[in-house]
Amino acid sequence: MPDSASRKQVTIYDIADRAGTSASTVGAVLNGSWRTRRISENRANTIRKIANEMGYAPNMQARALRSVRSRMIGMIIPMYDNRYFGAIAERFELEARARGLLPMTSCTRREPELELATVRQMLSYNVDRIVCAGASDPDGIARICQAQDVPTINLDLPGTAAPSIISNNYTGAYKLTAALIARADADNRDWHEDFLFVGGRPTDHYTSERIRGFRDAIADAGAVPVEDNILACGYAAAKSKAAFSAKIESTGRMPTAVFVNSTISLEGVFEWLAQYDRAALDTILFGSFDWDPFAQYMAQNLFSVRQDVSAMLDAMFQVIDSDPPHDPKLIQIEPIVISDGAEWHAETASVMKSEAHA
Repeated sequence: MPDSASRKQVTIYDIADRAGTSASTVGAVLNGSWRTRRISENRANTIRKIANEMGYAPNMQARALRSVRSRMIGMIIPMYDNRYFGAIAERFELEARARGLLPMTSCTRREPELELATVRQMLSYNVDRIVCAGASDPDGIARICQAQDVPTINLDLPGTAAPSIISNNYTGAYKLTAALIARADADNRDWHEDFLFVGGRPTDHYTSERIRGFRDAIADAGAVPVEDNILACGYAAAKSKAAFSAKIESTGRMPTAVFVNSTISLEGVFEWLAQYDRAALDTILFGSFDWDPFAQYMAQNLFSVRQDVSAMLDAMFQVIDSDPPHDPKLIQIEPIVISDGAEWHAETASVMKSEAHA
């Protein structure tokens, strides 16, 4: 009969199989954090009973290693190829180092499998926390991290299992569209049938919220949004260029205004116009949900939304600096609408409309 030294060590995965639950739930019960996970007391008692019956004993060596803080903080980010995400990465690293933390940043290209693989690799380096910026499945990442007692925080895209800090995409899109409408109305143009929305994925939270703001601003201006004018074709510049080209070909005319969902999508629209109708750059109204100062030189009639990266990162590090556990609350930061290099506010639209109808 094998002695106790050769007996297989019972793990939380063995207990999870017996209890019919996840390893992260078992881990939360056994480390005492089950109340913050909203696990019922009956469920916790059942798991503890099964653990006792199976002779579970925690691996104290592994626990000691886990309890030693590495002072490393990880962040996954979808891309570096626009000013917004570049600013997030730069500010994240600056604030982390100011706190004596070692930042570990990795670009995951909006690929869910790469996101999970990167997070698992960061966990293998014993990071203290992981920030998910624009992650495809933040709740799935949170579950993996919770099993190892590593907290997560979401940035740019929200989740339900950890605190989330995002831009207020709805109000930003509403104000941006209202600014375009005010300018179109002031120019006495028949704007409502030729307002386009280009770029993004409708299944993503920020795209769906921006589409909602776009629709509501048009409706509140007394017009009916044209659903065929919402071209949520993805984020790549080539896709935006193709969608914009197909729309012009189908209608045979240029739009009054184009709400573009990112500077990357704006690049695709500008590329098409530069090739086929450069003069239209001076007649179409453009709204970009993301800000790049150089875009202002490409078109005279450009409104932009600048997401407030400083305020977002300040809010995020306030959560990080506070003691866990943290409620999975949603914090929305107001973005700034910019026209001709100056901030634009909702009152501007009212003034412009009043002058147009005077």
